[in-house]
Amino acid sequence: MNDLHARDIVSFLEEQRNKQTLRFITCGSVDDGKSTLIGRLLFESKSIFDDQLEALESDSRQYGTQGEKTDLALLVDGLQAEREQGITIDVAYRFFATDRRRYIVADTPGHEQYTRNMATGASTAELAVILIDARKGVLTQTRRHSRIAAMMGIRHIVLAVNKMDLVGFDEAVYNGIIADYQAFAADFGFLSTHAIPLSGLDGDNVLHRSAQTPWYNGPSLMEYLDTVDVGDTSERAAFRMPVQWVNRPNLDFRGFCGRIAEGTLHPGDAVRVLPSGVQTRVKAILAGFDAVETAHPGDAVTVTLTEEVDASRGDVLVAAAAPPEVADQFEAKLLWMVEHAMTPGRQYLMKTACKEVTATITAIKYREDVNTGAHLAAKSLGLNEIAVVNLSTGAPLVFEPYGVNRVMGGFILIDKLTFETVGAGMIDFALRRASTIHWQMLEVNKTERAAQKHQSARCIWFTGLSGSGKSTIANLLEKRLHAEGKHTYVLDGENVRHGLNRDLGFTEADRVENVRRVAEVARLMADAGLIVLVSFISPYTSERRMARDLFEPGEFVEVFVDTPVEECERRDAKGLYARARQGGLENFTGIDSPYERPQAPEVHLQTPQMSPEDCVDAVLRALA
Repeated sequence: MNDLHARDIVSFLEEQRNKQTLRFITCGSVDDGKSTLIGRLLFESKSIFDDQLEALESDSRQYGTQGEKTDLALLVDGLQAEREQGITIDVAYRFFATDRRRYIVADTPGHEQYTRNMATGASTAELAVILIDARKGVLTQTRRHSRIAAMMGIRHIVLAVNKMDLVGFDEAVYNGIIADYQAFAADFGFLSTHAIPLSGLDGDNVLHRSAQTPWYNGPSLMEYLDTVDVGDTSERAAFRMPVQWVNRPNLDFRGFCGRIAEGTLHPGDAVRVLPSGVQTRVKAILAGFDAVETAHPGDAVTVTLTEEVDASRGDVLVAAAAPPEVADQFEAKLLWMVEHAMTPGRQYLMKTACKEVTATITAIKYREDVNTGAHLAAKSLGLNEIAVVNLSTGAPLVFEPYGVNRVMGGFILIDKLTFETVGAGMIDFALRRASTIHWQMLEVNKTERAAQKHQSARCIWFTGLSGSGKSTIANLLEKRLHAEGKHTYVLDGENVRHGLNRDLGFTEADRVENVRRVAEVARLMADAGLIVLVSFISPYTSERRMARDLFEPGEFVEVFVDTPVEECERRDAKGLYARARQGGLENFTGIDSPYERPQAPEVHLQTPQMSPEDCVDAVLRALA
């Protein structure tokens, strides 16, 4: 009997292992019934244990919104704040199975504030169940979620017209909603869009077809999910595996660990290491401690190679005969996820499959209107806005377009100061200039140019409020250095705006570009062997850090000219502060535009207690 049970268990596990897994999300606007629908699926498919059901009934009495009925939404809404407010905030993943398939479902929030969490769930899904409240029809958030689903590579849509019981299962209402949605989503490129009228609360057309909709001849939601073909082509694609870790336990073993993104792999296959381009062959494939003859997409494996090659985390093993592209400039779609606006020219951290580089959005080509899809001009992006942008990275990336390979074409942007995820993007293609523009090697370098001048190249960056004394101190410092025979140049904020930056205003986007241009000029001057003095308000920490990153260690000296705003106003001979306080000057730093104080400058000058000459002496001591 024990042997029989053992065989039954093994057979059951083998059957489950061989089932196809479908990952899908539920999304849509607020209170469309997403959590209730998933709860109904779990309940009807008998995926709830008795103790869970008892806890659900208890929670329904305390937090439920369905009167005497069991509130199935509480199966998914697990956070205290979700239960108290009756909304979904975070992505909740649930697992269940039928006789045909296994399912991983992500319940995503409908509130606009939490759109970033919906994008997270969509990034790994193959199908989206978009719910629409039959009483409300297609709403803005329905359109936004549909656009994000298309952007994230989802090609199969189930349009679940929910709460049909509240409109008397009216066929005309259902048909009107379907017509509105199809007209809106016609250009999204979905391979299939199937509509189902249902009631998640009562289970109509969820697991079984309902007698309440005799005019509907299609399958129930569960019947459709069990049979829809999402067409996984990852096994037929060329082999791709980002290296996540190099396993080197002893001198005799070096393995490259990662999860296969595309294609299959066998011992003896010819592979190439990118971006270096070195070619070799697979010696063995290990799944855990066991050698295997074939590895498939999604498998976490360790690959050993026949030759010693230089490969590290962030490199990619690829099929030698079909390598992907390597580039450092791209066109990409971008979803902005935070309230603080995205500004072209600002540096962010860009994280791909397992590589992290600095990245700058060099231009916004257009922003997409969430309702119509119209292409709109934009200088910055706000919360939940979608745009097509040009992107430049600090190092070359191995990539494939997101439409071809979601793993190697997707990325997130991270704020360099707060480490908050601020955007999610999908690479469309490499810009042509990424492959046609290369560094020209020159015979004379910076060290030789500086040695000819008997000095070390430096960038001395003065930052502080308008009227703090930056230009005065920089001018005195240059006179002292010039008297010592040093070769210098001063880049002053006001002077530069007469020429190089005359096209820029004082918005945040223009200030970022203002500093970026000057930092690049300062880098070129330092490359010429000069000591360049930059006197700019440069109010944002991120741009000052960007400027610092352009220089070698020790070359960049940040000087914080720390003067209280009251003292700056007292010194203001031009009357700029008075005009700003009267509303005559917008975006004036220190009044209606912020100044982010340096946290660890090389030199901190507190000018109310120091004369200009004392300030110059302090800078010279730091340079010594």
